[in-house]
Amino acid sequence: MKRLLISELIRWKSNPHRKPLILNGARQVGKTWLLQHFGATAYTSVAYVNCERQENLDAIFMDFDVQRMIRTLSAVTHVDIVPERTLIILDEIQEFPRALTSMKYFCEDAPEYHIAVASSLLGISLHGGVSFPVGKVDMLQLYPMSFEEFLYAKNETHAAEILKERNWNLIDSLSSHYIELLRQYYFVGGMPAVVKAYIDGSGPNQVRQLQQQILSDYRRDFSKHAEGRELPRINQIWDSIPRQLARENKKFLYREIKPGARSSQYELALQWMIDAGLVYRVPRIKEARMPIKFYEEYSVFKLFPLDVGLLGAQIEAPADKILVGDNAFKEYKGAFSEAFVLTQLMPLHKPIAYYSTNNSQIEIDFVFQDDSRVIPIEVKAEANVKSKSLRTFIDKYPELMGLRISMRPYIDQGWMENIPLYGIPAYFR
Repeated sequence: MKRLLISELIRWKSNPHRKPLILNGARQVGKTWLLQHFGATAYTSVAYVNCERQENLDAIFMDFDVQRMIRTLSAVTHVDIVPERTLIILDEIQEFPRALTSMKYFCEDAPEYHIAVASSLLGISLHGGVSFPVGKVDMLQLYPMSFEEFLYAKNETHAAEILKERNWNLIDSLSSHYIELLRQYYFVGGMPAVVKAYIDGSGPNQVRQLQQQILSDYRRDFSKHAEGRELPRINQIWDSIPRQLARENKKFLYREIKPGARSSQYELALQWMIDAGLVYRVPRIKEARMPIKFYEEYSVFKLFPLDVGLLGAQIEAPADKILVGDNAFKEYKGAFSEAFVLTQLMPLHKPIAYYSTNNSQIEIDFVFQDDSRVIPIEVKAEANVKSKSLRTFIDKYPELMGLRISMRPYIDQGWMENIPLYGIPAYFR
């Protein structure tokens, strides 16, 4: 499978000021596979150690003598570790904090060795015993597979390449094909194991079972890493997300968790889930000006899951409601489409917020800060695309151009552009 982050890994390899690399990401987004694929294609050899399974880690990292560690790693992996030619991979590094600390010494004492580590955000962000090597590592983050990566996985290379060309007339002429692929992505999502099973021929029931297994694995991770009273609160927040998104106004409300719930009770549990990469917090802004982070309201936000396929599994949405017709786009009050748009924007690593007035008369689903402009985004899950809020918003900020993402073809109306939902990879390049 093609992962777009491979280009960032190649740039890291060729950087003369390269530091040890930490590849972060939520559980099961494909970190191990990506590093092993990178090692196999860009290096002569790979020395791989899984810190969750490898015995005698104490002997490997007994001190921070880099040359001794290299000799020991070479012995346990049966690979001659050669500077510039061997990629050292330490997987599940959060399970052995001293291995993470050793990155500082690889950076300072042996920069000629190429070393990359994979870690769940549940581990590096939350593990109490980690001495983090601040300033001594490079960091990348991997997300679930995007719609573009899904196209490549399905061998829809031509369809993916057409999106890159940004020829809207050609893209619009293939709309029925893209819509069919988009329905499939809404159902399958971007978790690599699920995508692989689907393209290998697994049917809808098998796909759902695999998604439910991932959700169960996440709950086990909650139990493994969370402590005390935070565990039930984490589960309660997780279970409340579909209810939060089913409302017309998708602002996160603590009372939707349970009657009488207060922010002070759930703030730590919520931050835990954000740090784990399992949910994305989208804050409200008071003004749509650069930098938008300056105008964020900490206490008002939306909360989305990391993957649209897992959202469908969580609410047990029937396969035919998503795969047949336009039900996924029309039903669930646009929750799937908003979640889809956000998950496609997150890998761009740009500030994202939303805008609303206190009386909710104007609400803009997302406000995205690109390098050179602020883009107010309205998401429409069906063909009815009246944009009263967006029009009023642009009247307030005439220096901006709006963006509507809907089921309709591309059109430039001067004050606003409309792009189809499947056109996000073409627009944000």
